[in-house]
Amino acid sequence: MSQQVAEVDTLFLHEKRDGDYTVAVYRGGDRMLRGRLEVKETSAGPRPARLRVKDDADETLHPPDKFVELARRARRIRISEQTSREGRGELRNLLAGYQLDEKTKAVRTCRLCSGAGRYSPLTSETAIKADGEQICPDCAMRELEREAEFRGLRSGARDRLEELLLEVGDLERIKNLLSGQLDPDLTRFDTISATVEDVDPVRVEDLGLHPGIQTKLEGKFETLLPVQSLAVRNGATAGDDQLVVSATATGKTLIGEMAGVDRALNGKGKMLFLVPLVALANQKYDDFQERYGDVCDVSLRVGASRVAGNGQRFDPSADIIVGTYEGIDHSLRVGKDLGDIGTVVIDEVHTLGEEERGHRLDGLISRLKHYEETNECDTQYVYLSATVGNPEELAQKLRAKLIEFEERPVPIERHVTFADGDEKPRIENRLVKRAFDTKSSKGYRGQTIIFTNSRRRCHEISRRLEYDAAPYHAGLDYGRRKKVERMFGDQKLAAVVTTAALAAGVDFPASQVIFDSLAMGIEWLSVQEFSQMLGRAGRPDYHDKGIVYMLVEPEGSYHGSQEMTEDEVAFKLLKGEMESVRTTYDEGAAVEETLANITIAGKKAKKLNDRMVGEVPTKHALGKLLEYGFIDGLKPTPLGRAVTKHFLEPKQAFVMLDGIRKGSHPYDIVADIELLDQH
Repeated sequence: MSQQVAEVDTLFLHEKRDGDYTVAVYRGGDRMLRGRLEVKETSAGPRPARLRVKDDADETLHPPDKFVELARRARRIRISEQTSREGRGELRNLLAGYQLDEKTKAVRTCRLCSGAGRYSPLTSETAIKADGEQICPDCAMRELEREAEFRGLRSGARDRLEELLLEVGDLERIKNLLSGQLDPDLTRFDTISATVEDVDPVRVEDLGLHPGIQTKLEGKFETLLPVQSLAVRNGATAGDDQLVVSATATGKTLIGEMAGVDRALNGKGKMLFLVPLVALANQKYDDFQERYGDVCDVSLRVGASRVAGNGQRFDPSADIIVGTYEGIDHSLRVGKDLGDIGTVVIDEVHTLGEEERGHRLDGLISRLKHYEETNECDTQYVYLSATVGNPEELAQKLRAKLIEFEERPVPIERHVTFADGDEKPRIENRLVKRAFDTKSSKGYRGQTIIFTNSRRRCHEISRRLEYDAAPYHAGLDYGRRKKVERMFGDQKLAAVVTTAALAAGVDFPASQVIFDSLAMGIEWLSVQEFSQMLGRAGRPDYHDKGIVYMLVEPEGSYHGSQEMTEDEVAFKLLKGEMESVRTTYDEGAAVEETLANITIAGKKAKKLNDRMVGEVPTKHALGKLLEYGFIDGLKPTPLGRAVTKHFLEPKQAFVMLDGIRKGSHPYDIVADIELLDQH
């Protein structure tokens, strides 16, 4: 003990419940000794009676002089303020009897540490509130860790809670977050600030477009929005190909409209406006019909299924054709004459990076360019997206001029709270009511989009909301979806509950976005998908800010194949970087696109493959097509034509053929294909 005593920095004393005192000796921040001091009353005042020193599991009894020696060797003596007033007085009198009172001071310490014989002084900066008292950050972290362990929280969520604990200094408030607490000061993860780029606006009267669109624009605007001005100055209305990357609600769509409608009215070819979803195509068709129906013929080309298009309203000779990617691709695959194409606008072009659909959009772009060359069209391509992680690279691949505009019109607050699946609708109800009961400075009520992962869940949540709400998904008929869109636009609905699959879809001017789930079907959202969805919160003409809430289920998942849990995914999405848009090809995708290119281009199919964004293993794909009997030389067989016409993957085609040969009922064949897709 003599070596330890010689190097003592601090001697710490704390009263125990039985009237004895805990003694702790520190050197250089490390505890060198822990013991128990018994005090006796003498005629000279309180004096040490015995010192019991703990060493692992053993306890050694020392005479009183050992405590006095420790106290004299210590550079400072600290008494916990949690010690009773009588106890502090007794200790001060004891130490004064040995002329040690000058280096003795009472300090505020962590009760939990003091009880365990640890010296942990507290300051106003380090103290954490807990159960009406204050404890040190280490003890607070341990308490929070136990609660997080009980709730099943993973590392990302725990890290965030620990950050909040040190920031807020109140353990109970942080623990309340795990019970669906909606205190915005606690749930707020961050705020994405509104940003303004200094762009000299183009005056509408200076555009010099065809009178059919020029007069319409002059009747609505004096100047273009910044991203529109940038695009026009860089050739959008002069026929230049462009990739426009800009946040939601910054006015990207009008760039394509100005280019396409002007060229159509000037006799330079029709406009194709292509989108990924039927719901979005329907809305764009209605919008264009209303805006330009008096000067242009507008038609719609969508697929009622993957097999056939809805031909009732499709007129290939129309000035404006609004279509889904698959709808227009189907026309190309079956050899339909689309006339002279002057402009192709591809909205949501980041779809190129999707595993399931990216290769089809890639192939469609290449086939459209082949159509342009074959029919000697002078076609301009305008690609639009809000979320591209590698804009320069993508623009180069598309052979387009990059127009990148990073302004965000309104700030977006991003919030995180924790709840299980049953609690989520209750929290959503409170958030929806709070938003709808609040008006922006522009006079609009707050309205909410709730994203979830299934159609069934859409209906379940909308039924449980107290204010008027409606489900919205691709399973609803066109009339019902239009009614929901109209009611939301008229502020007659407080919320729509939709699937994540419609994130890039219909334009609902919402102030608030709630993530009931962070999954799309059985797949976790990507950073790109997440950014696309949260970007729908807050519109500059309606709202002062956007609000986003992520309702995170600790240890939650939606399918056995999901390796991560929802709380892990949440912070990966919040902190992650935007993924690059790159089209990848497995064997099935390479076979499908090569077959489609052979069907429409024959011997030139390799040229189509070579100019696609992704790298297509053409030689391997050709070998498989020959093996499958889909081509004869560089011509499609009747089987190959049927496969490409109906957008079938090879394995789906063989399941159908096998079922037909066995005489299976069509329903059984469809079921087998569905099981194949799920597998």
